[in-house]
Amino acid sequence: MNPEDCVLFSGAAGGAEAAFGAAAERQGIDEVNFTFEGHKDARTRGIRVLTHEELREGDVSLAYVSKLMHRQYKDTPLFRKVLQSIWHQVNQGQEIYVVGRILRDDTVKGGTGWGAEFAKLCNKPLYVFDQDKGEWFHWTGEAWATEEAPVITHPHFAGTGTRFLEPNGEAAIEALFQRSFA
Repeated sequence: MNPEDCVLFSGAAGGAEAAFGAAAERQGIDEVNFTFEGHKDARTRGIRVLTHEELREGDVSLAYVSKLMHRQYKDTPLFRKVLQSIWHQVNQGQEIYVVGRILRDDTVKGGTGWGAEFAKLCNKPLYVFDQDKGEWFHWTGEAWATEEAPVITHPHFAGTGTRFLEPNGEAAIEALFQRSFA
């Protein structure tokens, strides 16, 4: 696949999103980083500030998300906007790559988990690098299965994940781009 034909959809936050963006930039891949007024962005390349109306397109019931994720979320304006911007990332990407931690209930930890669950609901190819296990996994439609070395195969893909990126997570992102575009 030609990097010039590709677009990374992400969120410009520190941690995994910043690492996905930096890897995309090194490969000559365009970025669209969905953000909103007042968000602390770690990347400035490809910034797309969502309007109030666009944020509302990605609105979801926090009661629904809490039930789906088996945990409670506080209904704060900031958290709602984060979920709304994640909706845009997953909605635009045709393959979803996440760095974080898969929990025992098959969800992914943190707000990133909503992106993974939304990808599942949309039946999009979903890959998660679990930093605790040091391995990639893909969602089969019913369970997580080990994925030895995923490769980006669609020109429109999303990269998101934890703000608490560990060295193995950063290395996993870099290796994913090297396998896919080198």
